[in-house]
Amino acid sequence: MKIAFAAPRLPRSGTLVVAVMEDRKLSPTAQKLDQESGGALTRAMAASRFTGRGDDTLAVLAPAHLDVSRILLLGIGKPEAAEPVARQNRGGQIVAQLNAAGEKQAAVAIDRPGGEAAEIAADLAFGARLRAYRFDKYRTKEKPEKKPTLEDLTFLVENPAAAKKAFQPRDKVADAICFTRDIVSEPANVIYPETLAEAARSLKRLGVAVEVLDEKQMKKLGMGALLGVGQGSVRPPRLVVMQWKGNPKAANAAPLAFIGKGVTFDTGGISIKPAAGMEDMKWDMAGAGVVIGLMRALAGRKAKVNAVGVAGLVENMPSGMAQRPGDIVKTMSGQTVEVLNTDAEGRLVLADALWYCQDRFKPQLMVDLATLTGAIMIALGHEHAGLFSNNDEMAERLVAAGKAVGEKLWRLPLAEAYDKLMDSDAADIKNISGSREAGSITAAQFLQRFVNNVPWAHLDIAGTTWSKKDAPIVPKGATAFGLRLLDRFIAEHYEG
Repeated sequence: MKIAFAAPRLPRSGTLVVAVMEDRKLSPTAQKLDQESGGALTRAMAASRFTGRGDDTLAVLAPAHLDVSRILLLGIGKPEAAEPVARQNRGGQIVAQLNAAGEKQAAVAIDRPGGEAAEIAADLAFGARLRAYRFDKYRTKEKPEKKPTLEDLTFLVENPAAAKKAFQPRDKVADAICFTRDIVSEPANVIYPETLAEAARSLKRLGVAVEVLDEKQMKKLGMGALLGVGQGSVRPPRLVVMQWKGNPKAANAAPLAFIGKGVTFDTGGISIKPAAGMEDMKWDMAGAGVVIGLMRALAGRKAKVNAVGVAGLVENMPSGMAQRPGDIVKTMSGQTVEVLNTDAEGRLVLADALWYCQDRFKPQLMVDLATLTGAIMIALGHEHAGLFSNNDEMAERLVAAGKAVGEKLWRLPLAEAYDKLMDSDAADIKNISGSREAGSITAAQFLQRFVNNVPWAHLDIAGTTWSKKDAPIVPKGATAFGLRLLDRFIAEHYEG
């Protein structure tokens, strides 16, 4: 789908989208069309349940004097209350409605003055791009009525150059989100540690420095926890290290660091999962996918920040070489871990990745993302991701950023009483508490033992990384949850 910005004009084909406010109050463009058509829009609204609320749409056949085929009335509620995320959702609504109608071309009239119109157009276009995403590369046959039809979407705005400029950084973030959704959606026979590392290497063309550590290098560093998870698979583990140096003036300052769990397929290992639903475990690498995508977004929009991304990549498989329950491994930190359950593997991967990151880069803060626990879905469902942090200011900033972009976080506690549950009789720490209680919290307590007092936050995205239904800007499937949140977090507080 091609997105463009142009000066206000009546299009000669396709659909014209116009805004209607609460209580059926027509925007200036809609008013003009209604007057010229003898009240056709007013009559259409009166014959329907459309009232102009923020989630309302109504398609009307265009009056005979117009060249367009239809007019789409877009409810915007109270325009003064519209925030960027609401505008983005409406952009997604537009795309969904037009594809459902089989439309190929459409124009959206923006009836607001000055710079505000440019921002509105940019937000609508951003939402449209995100909703237009599809992962369909493996479909060889598809019913015509299910294929998207929209090819051109133009936003009609007083200053199209300003709108285009406002859209450019959003467009780069959209590129990164689509990239992330692609790699998270790929099956495990396509994306595994080596190929996911190659996907990260593609960021070099944007100016990101990328290193990939292999088994020998990780063994030399003492990453026994990460290597233990991957030892049952024929796919060798990798550790990807990405650096974006967008602020040369602060070259000697501590960078921001983002760490992702990248289990490209998780059978559970010897503690094997039930067969039902195991196919979903192709997206157990979503945390790493978001970290790679975030680095692409920062580089794409030339963010003035110095950031590091670290992704621990493994495949967790049962075999004669696989890690066993009861094994004890030594982490890069020197701490030993008793592995009581091989399906609690993500925390082992992150233990070495976190320690490596803080030890090498001395970052000012670390945020890790992981599809870590099923317990977080029991606690929060699919509406919020879990947030754990050792720093209140950092946690507050993350929650605010999530609220601003519609990627919601809910902070859960960390406390000494939970930490004691992770003590092992045979080693320094065990990888599960042995109880069903507070499963997400005890997993976070495990991770905290490897951050070495660096300001840190852990995002458990197990319930938000994959959507089973369409949402305004998130089609069914991989969500890339966390990328927009962290991009906002960085832009608001750390870019210089």
